[in-house]
Amino acid sequence: MKAADGRGVVAERWDLAPDLSISRVLTGLWQIADMERDGRQLDLVATAREMGPYVDAGLTTFDMADHYGSAEEIVGLFAREHGSGVVQPLTKWVPEPGASTREEVREAVELSLRRMQTERIDLLQFHAWNYADPSYLDTLFYLQELKDEGMILHLGLTNTDTAHLRMIVNSGIGITSNQVCFSLLDQRAGAHGMTELCREHGITLLAFGTLAGGFLTERWLNEPEPDQDGLETWSEMKYRRFIREAGGWEALQGLLRVVHAIATRHGVSMANVVCRYILDQPAVGGIIIGARLGLSEHREDNLRIFEFTLDDADKAEIAAAADRLRPIPGDCGDEYRRRPYLTASGDLSHHIEAMPTPYEAERGADGRSRVSSGTVWEDLAGFSRAVRKGNRISVSGTTATHGDRVIGGSDPVSQTHFVIDKIDGALQSLGASLYDVIRTRVYIRDIAHWEPVANVHGERFRDTKPANTLVQAGIIGSEYLVEIEAEAIVSG
Repeated sequence: MKAADGRGVVAERWDLAPDLSISRVLTGLWQIADMERDGRQLDLVATAREMGPYVDAGLTTFDMADHYGSAEEIVGLFAREHGSGVVQPLTKWVPEPGASTREEVREAVELSLRRMQTERIDLLQFHAWNYADPSYLDTLFYLQELKDEGMILHLGLTNTDTAHLRMIVNSGIGITSNQVCFSLLDQRAGAHGMTELCREHGITLLAFGTLAGGFLTERWLNEPEPDQDGLETWSEMKYRRFIREAGGWEALQGLLRVVHAIATRHGVSMANVVCRYILDQPAVGGIIIGARLGLSEHREDNLRIFEFTLDDADKAEIAAAADRLRPIPGDCGDEYRRRPYLTASGDLSHHIEAMPTPYEAERGADGRSRVSSGTVWEDLAGFSRAVRKGNRISVSGTTATHGDRVIGGSDPVSQTHFVIDKIDGALQSLGASLYDVIRTRVYIRDIAHWEPVANVHGERFRDTKPANTLVQAGIIGSEYLVEIEAEAIVSG
């Protein structure tokens, strides 16, 4: 499906699903929150009117979230005026860290529905803060119930790494898309198996940060490095941190000069080249380009993305230039969960430390503390998930059990990641972390699974390398493929 603007320029479209077609350039409304910063109020009706030229140009898809200021209400006003089928509003739900009840999930979705003045959300994208707290999985199952009811057409994720996307899908949750940072500065989506996983399961990547807050454009070519305090927008504050992590300002300038040369050859802008390159990456269905509705818009230039192609030589030259940058550490979304925190506000450690613990700790008379993860086996057999006495913590043998569900399906990799997440949650609840682990014991049902299980252990304990034993064992419960116990000593 294609839509043409008044000049005959054709905006490419992408089928997220057979019943949901989107424009491949999505208009991001994150900056609505920035425009409303410090108590400023927008004229919502007038701002909604500014969406019209985008729709007329074939750019019919808008990306927003429950916390993007008045974005959902603005889109709702436009839809009421022009009809709900004219645009594809994709929103996100980013709840506060910790557990959400089934009722709270329903209330959050109903609030978005009211704001957007619609009976069904085309795509609801969910963000989880702490993988060690398994309550995010409960939230996803609740959202899937609302999808089955017809309140949500499709479920997506945002800022989810490869391992947990795989785990979620293998647990039976239907996922249509994953929205992640993806640019010439940030190649994590192509470096950790994300694109391969998405292609395997028919999941679309929606890329944000493709222009890095405008730093990958002519505006900053051969310009001096700006001072952090002088930056105008949250996007600039955020992506300046990415630049420093990728090698600094001079490294950025080297990349910009290559992009500029290619843009000159094609007679297009540098933004066009940068965007076209990411759109051509495997599994990428669309890129999200932010707009300050009524203030700063680049519709005509964005449409030129669809008027040219990059040949193999162009792509090789761009890839070589990007490869000269220092890789952004971690996987997709790690910037919100661990150092270095590459966000607009910078260091999020205070936010992370203030999160509720996954499990409630109970203190005994003898000075020991213990946590339960709520499985039926703990009360039945009389044991705790983990016990702390002094600075020592012992974690019981842990399987991929959450409530009455097996997490990760029949995939040993997904089960192992969940087991280690669960161990991490128990440790967090007792004042420790995986970094404090000094010993693990791994039991596997099928010796053929030893290598993928060992690889996950190696990935999760790469920095600490605890003492370890891995053996084949007759694990109770035929659905469980791996069981792990751990010991930790809390420093200080």
